[in-house]
Order: sequence, then structure tokens, then C-alpha cells
Amino acid sequence: MNALINDVFESERVVVVAHRGSGGGSVAVNTALAVRAALLQGAAMVELDVTASADGEFYCFHDGYEAESLGIDTNLQTLSAAEIDKLSYLWMDRPGRTARVEHLLPLLKGFADTRALFNIDRSWWRWPNLLKALDGLYMAHQLLLKCPAWEDAALQRLRQFDVKFPFVPICATPDDVYKVVNDPKLNTVGVELITNTRQHPWFSASVVEEFHALGVFVFVNTVTLTTGIPLFGGLDDELAVASSPEEAYGPVLALGVDAIQTDWPAIVRDYRDAWLPTGGRRVATG
Repeated sequence: MNALINDVFESERVVVVAHRGSGGGSVAVNTALAVRAALLQGAAMVELDVTASADGEFYCFHDGYEAESLGIDTNLQTLSAAEIDKLSYLWMDRPGRTARVEHLLPLLKGFADTRALFNIDRSWWRWPNLLKALDGLYMAHQLLLKCPAWEDAALQRLRQFDVKFPFVPICATPDDVYKVVNDPKLNTVGVELITNTRQHPWFSASVVEEFHALGVFVFVNTVTLTTGIPLFGGLDDELAVASSPEEAYGPVLALGVDAIQTDWPAIVRDYRDAWLPTGGRRVATG
């Protein structure tokens, strides 16, 4: 199950995870074109958001962004699939190509049997129905499911499902990590570390090394949220653009992390490629 993930992490050394793919120009995020753009910009993994229609169809979309993305004030979860399929992204349509909200399963299936990995976010309250649907794609080895380590009901659904999808819990404390990593009923391949301050155990290379010794990869999220809440002590994409990639990503790489989630995959890729020859970091084995 984890062979492809381990191989990608070994070859990449630090995996670039593109947040919702790479949107821009005529390409909307959370679409197949955004995935392709992210892969072309050096991402080896793409994070996708999941929502569902009122009648149970799964879509790639971060609900709550309907007004700015689609020009409607209605949450997609209250609409039928037929209604969602009539919507299009603002300013993205072109003659002969309407930029629709894309169904999750066909999007993923388009990348089956490739080396592309996917981090499936905002889906845990839809388990186990979503797990059954994903199982039908025969892509479990490419799909890393994510949820907070403190979502006990979701963890139980994951434990009970026959297929042991690779799992990456979101962890705010060391106890979150130990709770999930030591669970034999979960296939925990990595941990995503979050904190809104740099006065935190995460900012110790020895802590990251300890997690490596437990057999998991370490993810850090440098996406800049519109809420203003830091995901990793203020080391984020906006700092990289406003100041320098070195100021934002240098301290993260120095910790020995294995994956960085970003809205700017090409910037992270280029800085990683320049940093790694002198970084001397150890790669986790999963």
C-alpha cells in the first residue's frame, strides 16, 4: 500500500504539496487542469478539498467560497448535483470550455496509475461513504487521507474500514502524534504539524527526528490563510513572496521536514533544489 508513497518521498527528498493544485489565468483551483499545472511546477502531491451535493455526489470544492468563486450565496452542500453541474467559475469560462465545478472521482481517476499523489482534505465527516467511493477507484496507494488527530469519530470510521488508506493526521501537540502513530488499526504514513507560534516543540529538529524514528513523514503547511491564523508559526508563503523564500522556507527545511504544502509550488521547488545539496538532512523511511 505504501510503496509508491515511500518511493516518491525518497526520490523527492522534500515533497512539494500543491494546495488545491495551481490555479491562475483561465485555470481554477480544485480542477484537473490545476492538478496538471501543479505537477508541471514541481509538485509531487496535490491537496484537494472535498464537498458533496445534497444528493450525495462528491465534488472538488472548498465550500464557503461559493460567492467569490461561483457568484452564488448558497452552499454547494444544499444543492443537487444537477444544480451544481450548471455552475461555472467566475471569469474562467472560455469559448468551447466551460469551467465547471469538477466531480471528485473522475478527476482522481484521470491520474490513476501515475506517480501523482493526492492529499484528500475536508472529507472526514463524509466517511465512510467517501471511503467506499474512493475504494472503487483502486487508487488507495495514491491517496493520503487527512483529518485532525482529535476528530475521534472520524478516526473510528477509518479504523473500521477494510481498506487501510494512507493517513496523515493534523497534529497540534506531541500527544496528538503519539495517539495516532501508535494506533495499529490506522495506516499512518505521516503527520502534519501545525502551530500559530514558534514557541512550540515543533521547532526542534530533535522532535522531527523522533517522529522519523516512529516511521512517519513530517508535513508542514506554509499556506497563508485568509483568516490570518498562522499554520506554522508565521513561516508562510506570503512571507516568502514579500521577503524571501529563504526567510520562510529555510527554517522549515532546517528542521528536516519531509513535505511542504504551499500555494506556490514552483517557488518551493526552486528553493528546495538549491537548499538540499547543502542541507545534509536525513530522509524518513515511512
